Amino acid sequence: MEDIFEKANGTLEEIKIAIAANAEEAEQFRIKYLGSKGVLKELFGFMGKLPNEQKKEYGQLMNTLKSTAEQKLEEFKSAFENSSNVPKHDLDLTAPGYQYPLGTRHPLAIVRNKMIEIFSHVGFQVAEGPEIEDDWHNFTALNLPEDHPARDMQDTFFLTDDKKWLLRTHTSSVQIRVMQNQKPPMKYIFPGRVFRNETITARAHCTFHQVEGLYIDENVSFADLKQTMFYFAQEMFGRNVEVRFRPSFFPFTEPSAEMDISCFVCGGSGCPVCKHSGWVEIGGCGMVDPAVLENCNIDAKKYSGYAFGMGIERITMLKYQINDLRLFFQNDIRFLKQFESAV
Repeated sequence: MEDIFEKANGTLEEIKIAIAANAEEAEQFRIKYLGSKGVLKELFGFMGKLPNEQKKEYGQLMNTLKSTAEQKLEEFKSAFENSSNVPKHDLDLTAPGYQYPLGTRHPLAIVRNKMIEIFSHVGFQVAEGPEIEDDWHNFTALNLPEDHPARDMQDTFFLTDDKKWLLRTHTSSVQIRVMQNQKPPMKYIFPGRVFRNETITARAHCTFHQVEGLYIDENVSFADLKQTMFYFAQEMFGRNVEVRFRPSFFPFTEPSAEMDISCFVCGGSGCPVCKHSGWVEIGGCGMVDPAVLENCNIDAKKYSGYAFGMGIERITMLKYQINDLRLFFQNDIRFLKQFESAV
């Protein structure tokens, strides 16, 4: 009779530690222990073979065994019913990820960052300003009064009928803001987008980008300007580049000059890029006109300075030998992918 009690107690321990990974295993548990031909049915059949004095104890053990088995089965059912409410996806979380193609920086952004890096090595900081400007910052403070003929050189997008507000035509307006708000010495470059009402062609656009520079301090000379521009040209186009300055006119600088570099396509022998001259223009520069300094409340007798400006599109076209300005604004992935190695 002791064997019957041992078997019942052993079954109870089995039920307590039983697990089911899914609904099918839970059903197998039910059949094994609670089915019509299950273990509990067999154990209940031993009741008649026991002496009367042991039947009560055995009956209590069997009731415990049955209730434990039923409770365990309910736990299994509840767990699998809850899991069945979770949405099923055909997503294999163990699968390796897809390799999506990555983009690259825009060539204008690459050259802009390179220009900032070059000038930062010789002490220039970056300053930025608003693209919507008033007439005073964009023209008047830069020595271009209302009747000045040089205003005709820049076809302007005016935003108001009285022409007091406009889209800036150059980043020189930021130079004025810096000179108004700071005292010399100051050494800044001004990268940014500018706007001019021009017909869009392979060589011109109504929207383009500039990097201008300004250095104001005591005893600043044209020699300092030339050395800075020569350093920039070598860093951007290579150590073998040659530089020349041609006299020019800008209302806000005096004296003024256009800066050319030797054509790196033909080596100076002449080609379509340099129009068979051997030289390519990259920007304008000059000593800041004393009138501009006085407009910004800077003592022109104590301080002097130089300024320069270059189009980022022009520098990019020269550096990468791009012959159509419109390519920069078309977002053609075939064009942009060519500059992956330039980042």
